[in-house]
Amino acid sequence: MQKTLLTLILAMSFTITCAADKVPAHPHIEVVTTEGIFKLELDGKAAPLTVANFIKLVDSGFYDGTVFHRILPGFMAQGGGYTPGFKLKEPEETVPNESGNGLSNLRGTIAMARTSDPHSAASQFFINVANNVGQDAASPNLDPVKHTVRGSWGFTVFGFVFEGMDVVDAITNAESAPNGPGGAPAPTVPIVIKKMSRITYE
Repeated sequence: MQKTLLTLILAMSFTITCAADKVPAHPHIEVVTTEGIFKLELDGKAAPLTVANFIKLVDSGFYDGTVFHRILPGFMAQGGGYTPGFKLKEPEETVPNESGNGLSNLRGTIAMARTSDPHSAASQFFINVANNVGQDAASPNLDPVKHTVRGSWGFTVFGFVFEGMDVVDAITNAESAPNGPGGAPAPTVPIVIKKMSRITYE
């Protein structure tokens, strides 16, 4: 059983690694939502495995029709894993954690959401609307922290919003209620990702 699981993990890692070999250095992504449009620049050099996985999901249309299911003003907006009505939509593949790549969870950056397992990120992402790097006692630190009981893993940053941050702020500050997954604060009027696609330039 352990040998089978190890073989599966190695196969998944090989597939992702092969995809990462072909990832563009700085691809641009347009995110069309019911709240407006924002655009991302991804960092394929700092987080090649994460960007390869994200682009694969974008190109397949995976994110189209998903919602922002967790919003916390002054912290972040999270999406990419649920459809309206909070029906879970998540791929089977996960991505190895690439935190500690030199990118920090600063305002405007996009990072992968995960469970307590550092290598459990799949499709869900969040956008920081504050500098979440533990600048003071009241500020959470989402970057890697060494020599702690919880370990050194952080949340993998893999790009930033280069246009439309006002839209992200509006999403984060939308009226909410604790009716999201697990009682998370979610927009009372669903904010849907209508289309996510790569930007091509002539």
